[in-house]
Amino acid sequence: MSTTPERTATTAEQPGHPPVVDMTTWQAARDELLAREKAHTHAGDAIAAARRRLPMVEVDGTVEVTGPDGPVPFLDLFAGRDELMVYQHMWHDGALHQGQCEGCTVAAWHLQDAVYLNARGVSMAIVTTGVWEEVAPYVAFMGYTQPWYSVHGLDAPIGGDMGNLTFFLRDGDRVYLTYSTTGRGNEVAGPFQLLDMTAYGRGEAWEDSPDGWPEGQHACWYWRADSDGNATWDGTSRPVPQWTRPGAGPVDTLGRHGHHH
Repeated sequence: MSTTPERTATTAEQPGHPPVVDMTTWQAARDELLAREKAHTHAGDAIAAARRRLPMVEVDGTVEVTGPDGPVPFLDLFAGRDELMVYQHMWHDGALHQGQCEGCTVAAWHLQDAVYLNARGVSMAIVTTGVWEEVAPYVAFMGYTQPWYSVHGLDAPIGGDMGNLTFFLRDGDRVYLTYSTTGRGNEVAGPFQLLDMTAYGRGEAWEDSPDGWPEGQHACWYWRADSDGNATWDGTSRPVPQWTRPGAGPVDTLGRHGHHH
């Protein structure tokens, strides 16, 4: 079989592919979409401006969280900076590594380096409700270098429900909650907007795609894979980046309370 793609007419329709056109036609279509993209960006700027005008709530910065050096006050997570971004990682008590939350794995994997946040005066930390004795080996297995802490038994907004991006402001020794988001609000910590720029998008069934496009699968279908790289959520899978970890062999359970997902 030839490896050279067959030339097609400039208006050819290839099933499951965008129509093929010349560069001038493509640029005109691109420019039309660009106008919509700019309006979307400006709407986002307006929302961000409103976000900066939200009120804030004081929280107790002396509450102790547990990290590699033992219990420390939450205030220490600021690392001397005035602002703090926290990702609140879900935790399944007693689960094996492959049974921990795949969605939170996506976020934590994409938040491994805060150098530019730090340069802007913003510290970053990940907290989770797991007990530190379970969390520490998981962090080591994943190879994470960002600061992790256990908030086991603590109330919101420092503990409580996980799966959020939460932001705090410090004024001396006083700590304030300024913003929190969850669900699709967490998409900034992940590959999603990049996938939205590809021809086939996220490959999820809910997306509005042209007829003939590859059939979309369930949301988040590619977050877990087996040892051969096949996307699956059955008992042979683990979160995708775990396959790059030393000793990450095939599994026979997701490890969540000893039962298959």
